[in-house]
Amino acid sequence: MISQSKKRNQQRQPLSHLTHKTKIQHFHAMWLSDVHLGSIDCKAEFLLHFLNHSQCDYLYLVGDIVDVWALKKRVYWPDSHDKVIKKILELAASGTQVIYIPGNHDEAFKAYADSHFRGVTLAKQHIHESINGKRFLMLHGDQFDSQVCVSRAYAKLGDHLYDVLLWLNRQLHAVRSSMGYPYWSLASYIKLRVNKAQQAINQYRNAVLRYAVKKQVDMVICGHIHQPELSQHTLNQHHLIYANDGDWVENCTLIAETLEGDVQLLKWDEQTLQAETVRNIQLARQDDNKITPQKQHVA
Repeated sequence: MISQSKKRNQQRQPLSHLTHKTKIQHFHAMWLSDVHLGSIDCKAEFLLHFLNHSQCDYLYLVGDIVDVWALKKRVYWPDSHDKVIKKILELAASGTQVIYIPGNHDEAFKAYADSHFRGVTLAKQHIHESINGKRFLMLHGDQFDSQVCVSRAYAKLGDHLYDVLLWLNRQLHAVRSSMGYPYWSLASYIKLRVNKAQQAINQYRNAVLRYAVKKQVDMVICGHIHQPELSQHTLNQHHLIYANDGDWVENCTLIAETLEGDVQLLKWDEQTLQAETVRNIQLARQDDNKITPQKQHVA
């Protein structure tokens, strides 16, 4: 008979199928946000597998990579979380340019903007020039909270409800895993069907777009709201692309620039062990961008 302590230790082990060989995916640049290392809901094993099987010239960490808020409540730092940090530092040491833009959950690092640590550069905002000469502005997005939340009370209520959704997520994932099913986000599924949540997402997107127009960029990349998206917009006769990385708590998504200069919204798939294309935008030097939709929703 297996003891209860041994059972618990077995449950903490990484998923065995993540050790299978997978082909390397190559990108010019990758944008990750809202990983929330230090949180029990972080999908660190999935992210680690992706990082171990991908290569890029530029890696941008667009906020909430480490969840300092969660760590203040209780210390949770399993081996997989430590390995993600080590992998990022390994990439920086091997020639990948790594830039870290702190968000609200890791806002303690904002005080170190414009400094460098083991090959990682910290910044408040950053502009990336694409292969096709486009200017991509990246920021976490927490500075737009006042334009989205009706009041502090509603914001706190939303946080508590989100915690409940993530708890339900964990319970469902445990059941699905025991039955051999891959990860699926209940939280994202519910958010996409709640009118108030959709209203907040729309308000957030509009606030980010207005800021991007002021900065005269071609694309803005953000995170913060855990809602992955890649879409084109026209605001005040200014054409630009809105990209949200999503997260590695619910969706396991990222934004990437391919070696051909395309911009993609990718979702890591537990069954294929690959980052699959959800949406693709072909960028040319002229304003004749073409969109190739793959799916309507990530969830």
